[in-house]
Amino acid sequence: MAQVCSVCGKGPQFGNNVSHANNKTRRRWNVNLHPVKAKVEGSSNTKKVRVCSGCLRSGKVTKA
Repeated sequence: MAQVCSVCGKGPQFGNNVSHANNKTRRRWNVNLHPVKAKVEGSSNTKKVRVCSGCLRSGKVTKA
């Protein structure tokens, strides 16, 4: 399953692990996603969506 927020579309970011010996290996920072039952704009019923914690805190999602 993709690590993408269903509200804002935020996905993982990529970078490097850098050791003390300056060895570099690729790594990724995943989004902090939460499965939430929320009201969807188009319909009156609720749907289970995966939303990042930033969208939950800012009130972009109405929980059901």
